[in-house]
Formats: sequence, structure tokens, C-alpha cells
Amino acid sequence: MLDNINLEEILFLDIETVPQQPTFLELDETFQYLWDKKSSHFRKPEENAGEVYNRAGIYAEFGKIICISTGYIYHNSNEYNFRVKSFYGHDEKELLIEFNDMINSFARKKNIQLCAHNGKEFDFPYIARRMLINGVLLPKVLDIAGKKPWEVNFIDTLELWKFGDYKSYTSLELLTKIFGIPTPKDDIDGSMVANVYWKENNISRIVTYCEKDVLAIAQLFLKYKGESLLKEENCKSTTIF
Repeated sequence: MLDNINLEEILFLDIETVPQQPTFLELDETFQYLWDKKSSHFRKPEENAGEVYNRAGIYAEFGKIICISTGYIYHNSNEYNFRVKSFYGHDEKELLIEFNDMINSFARKKNIQLCAHNGKEFDFPYIARRMLINGVLLPKVLDIAGKKPWEVNFIDTLELWKFGDYKSYTSLELLTKIFGIPTPKDDIDGSMVANVYWKENNISRIVTYCEKDVLAIAQLFLKYKGESLLKEENCKSTTIF
């Protein structure tokens, strides 16, 4: 089935998210109550809501997106090339609008498919939920209400690796090691993003990490298709798609 997928119609993506506020105590009282209620389902008996607030970023209701990195593959001089563009900043609504504009522009040229690692469980619904919260109109590719499964243009590299097995999660880091792909976790990993954002105020470091993830996802998909890896010199950042 992967042979039927046009590589040049895939938009690879990854997002980085953080809790809405630097600390639990900076939430208003209602959100403190709601996070206490939410976190009671997974925190240990000896932990309180504040102690697990660093995990709030993985929930669209309590977190926000600070970076969306996107990339696409194209042929040039009989070689695969890769371009990556990131949307990032402190103003989530602004970056979502910019991302939305790019998606719509890309979709006018190609039959777009979105690809992410664990995208069906995290990236795709998280983006859609945060768009709704921020009053941003969903692009068609994310507006899947009422669509049949085969009409949804989502590709998930985690789901592809499962081959129908739903018992376990396999990280992108592990898969890159297995397939000999340069690891995107050579500086930070997802568990460190909130501290780098709120304490170090170093969003550029997060963007670099996010872009490495996107490239790793594209490389992994090429491996699934039995293709050669992208050459480092053929992978570049861009300001336009």
C-alpha cells in the first residue's frame, strides 16, 4: 500500500507543547480545580496536582502549542530533497493561523496527506483542538467529522510500525536507532521542552529539536518504503513552501 502513496503529497509534521502557565499556582482557581480533577486519574497517591503540572502540556485543554515544524520531500536532479518550515512563538493563535494558511496553500497544489509519529493520537487532534479553542477555522485535511476511515488523509508512522498490534508504543527515538537514522534526541527530548521554554526562555532550541523530529519522521517513512535515506546536504530549512 505504501507504494501507492506519492511522497511529494505528504506533509510531515511534529508539534511541541507546554503547559498553559509556568506553574500550577499561576492558573486561575477554576483551572486549578479542573487540573486537580484531571490529574487524579494518573498521579500517584502521594502526589498533588501541582507536582504533576509539568505533564499538563500533553493535554490540549491544559496546554498550548509553541512550535509546529513541517517538511516535505521533492525530487531534484534525480535525488530526494527535503525542506522544513517551522511556525513558532508565544502567540499560539498567530502561529496556528500561519500554519493554517500554509496548509491551505499546500492543499491547493497537491492532494495533501499529513504524516506524524503517533500523529493520530497526539499531533493531529491536538492541533485541531487548539485551533477550535483559538477560533481558527480548521483546514479540510483536519476537519474529519463524518468522514469514512479511508477518506481521512492521515499517515502515522507509529501505526504503520504496529502492523495491527495495539499492545505497545514504540518511540521515534527507538525506531531511528533500529533503522540507523540520526537521532533527533541528541540535545533535548520531549520531557525537557517545558523547562527549556518556561525557565530557559530558549524557544530556538525547541524549534531545532522539533525540526530534527520532522526530518526523522520523513527518514523513517522512506525506510518503510524501502528507499534510501535523505542526504544531509539535501535537507534545508526554508521560509516559504
